[in-house]
Amino acid sequence: MFRIEVTPQDMVASRFAISPLIETMHAQWVIEGRTAAGAHRRWADKWREPYKKLVDHHPALRALAAITGNKGSANVDFIAPPPAGMSVPFETELATMRTTPVGQAHAEIATVLAARPPVPEWTRALLLGPDVVQVLADAYEALWTEILSKDWPRFQAILERDVVQRAGRLAAYGWAAALDDLSEQVRWHGDGYIEVRMGKGEERRRLGGKGLLFLPSAFVPRVGAYLEDAWPYALTYPARGTGAEPPVTGAGLAVLIGRTRARILTELAVPATTTHLAALLGHSLGTTGGHLAALRGTGLITGTRTGRTVLYARTPLGDALVAGNL
Repeated sequence: MFRIEVTPQDMVASRFAISPLIETMHAQWVIEGRTAAGAHRRWADKWREPYKKLVDHHPALRALAAITGNKGSANVDFIAPPPAGMSVPFETELATMRTTPVGQAHAEIATVLAARPPVPEWTRALLLGPDVVQVLADAYEALWTEILSKDWPRFQAILERDVVQRAGRLAAYGWAAALDDLSEQVRWHGDGYIEVRMGKGEERRRLGGKGLLFLPSAFVPRVGAYLEDAWPYALTYPARGTGAEPPVTGAGLAVLIGRTRARILTELAVPATTTHLAALLGHSLGTTGGHLAALRGTGLITGTRTGRTVLYARTPLGDALVAGNL
């Protein structure tokens, strides 16, 4: 368990970010079966065979299992540099990874391998080779290009709408509101600290005014923590509304208001903008906006302006209609 002590300044300094590179790593764990697929089962099944062919050309993808996603033990940091903001392209993050000095990469890899059971000799030779940084970067680039980028607009929309809502709650109402449904592993204590239940024993960290970096993920089922000096202190957590497949709507609801509007109403279990919904549905902004106007006109949803965007959410009437309580 970690006890993260915070100050009033930490709330101001905390930020949310999205990392396409880290999500590529998380997606790999799901495809390989190292992380339970859950709602992503159909997505993982779709890409499993293409992934096997990709591994044939990039065996480094198989070697990554030795140094990433190890529960309860060390993992390397250099392959997942801290994201700089909300809209940093994958290519920019990958370029940052490629600048890692080989000596640093070897030191991190050696530390992880020393804490694990022996790996095959070819894996050790690859991971401790002189071009390991470039080989691993090439492998992630192939995984992104051939698989994850195909569905990224939808995953990005899921992550962005979580950030829009949760960051707003943190700014307006404080830690308790932002952390309330983040995970059952995370709890806010009113006397000034965040409790993160993971690992054995108890360790303490102090943010000291630097804030906490929040990284929503569409793939991880549990909270993860970066609490080492090589990174800003950060939490990865499952984004609200995460699901690789469209939510299932009742046939009656679709007959009543139309299939697309029923889908939008179901998606709005988590508030979203027009842009987010358009990406999730694969429709144009104009088409999505027209459906939103119709739903708003009938009192099923409401829109709240936040800066230059409007965040849509279901009204109690919309909730009751989706739940079949009318």
